[in-house]
Amino acid sequence: MDRSSPVPLYFQLSQQLEAAIEHGALTPGSLLGNEIELAGRLGLSRPTVRQAIQSLVDKGLLVRRRGVGTQVVHSQVKRPLELSSLYDDLEAAGQRPATKVLVNTVVPASAEVAAALNVAEGSDVHRVERLRLSHGEPMAYLCNYLPPGLFDLATGQLEATGLYRLMRAAGITLHSARQSIGARGALAEEAERLTEREGAPLLTMQRTTYDDTGRAVEFGTHTYRPTRYSFEFQLLVRP
Repeated sequence: MDRSSPVPLYFQLSQQLEAAIEHGALTPGSLLGNEIELAGRLGLSRPTVRQAIQSLVDKGLLVRRRGVGTQVVHSQVKRPLELSSLYDDLEAAGQRPATKVLVNTVVPASAEVAAALNVAEGSDVHRVERLRLSHGEPMAYLCNYLPPGLFDLATGQLEATGLYRLMRAAGITLHSARQSIGARGALAEEAERLTEREGAPLLTMQRTTYDDTGRAVEFGTHTYRPTRYSFEFQLLVRP
């Protein structure tokens, strides 16, 4: 702790703990000492330690469990803005992804889906709804539409790996995507799926993905828990 810095001590401590979680020095399930122990070991006041811990509880990185203590839950997944799948990003972050398929069926294309996939409105498209989990906790709800007959969309395969991996295995070369990112309050059904309160803020992402021939191969609308997930990108100054 740098006591000469204008940065508050609680913030310095929370930043150090957050870095330890992100870099794996504090792994999910690890227990922190109680506030009195930590304060004594670090030479800080108990209110300072309490404030640092609370800030990480608010971020979803720590949880207070009665009879257990303060426990590391997970690190937030920071997804770069590039053409990658959530499954691959979670694996890269050491998050042990799991998938629960909620819907796997053929439906008539709505006007929005038809426009995205360049098919006739009302024609058959494949609809897949999945809940993506990390360390057993839900973090994203994924709804994807694909042209029929693109490749085998067996539920078992969708639960075993990522959608883009299945596409690549089927010989589809993903080339580019058009994507928009937003935020809104959780609807009742979304809140229940993602274990959030109704109206809680959610990150949203809508993406249309194209193969190397320019064909639209997937249209997705996804929602994410912001305490578990963020988008990260680099901005360049135009000369």
